[in-house]
Amino acid sequence: MSSTTLDRLTADLTTAMKARDAFRTGTLRQVVAAVRGEAKAGPVEKDLGEDDVLRVLAREVKKRRESAEIYTGAGADDRAANESAEADVIEEYLPKQLSDDELAALVRDAVAATGATTLRDMGAVMKEATARAGLSADGKKLSALVRTALAG
Repeated sequence: MSSTTLDRLTADLTTAMKARDAFRTGTLRQVVAAVRGEAKAGPVEKDLGEDDVLRVLAREVKKRRESAEIYTGAGADDRAANESAEADVIEEYLPKQLSDDELAALVRDAVAATGATTLRDMGAVMKEATARAGLSADGKKLSALVRTALAG
């Protein structure tokens, strides 16, 4: 497995262990395990590229954010805070998210590129916008902006 992000995660895990930072150590262990688990999924172990590792990290952040929402709704604020803190640690390894203005510009460009005019064209616009944004855009925000652009 050759990946600079995975190398950085592993090095930071070692640093956290030496610093006796239990929270960061636990979080990084979980993430490294998720990446390695992804590589071993299936009949043959895959060599994950940088994009694959970043996709796993984005999925782990999403899981934790959703869990935090559930815990907040259930009144378990301490568990929600823990999930959010873990998500924050993992996000340090992901590309910087696009700002709202950058997302709006990206959606305008995607609508223009696809020639979309109605909500029926949303799938094509989302495909184009997602391809342009990669992992640096939140899917929910992107979807809301595309819906607004096509509805109005």
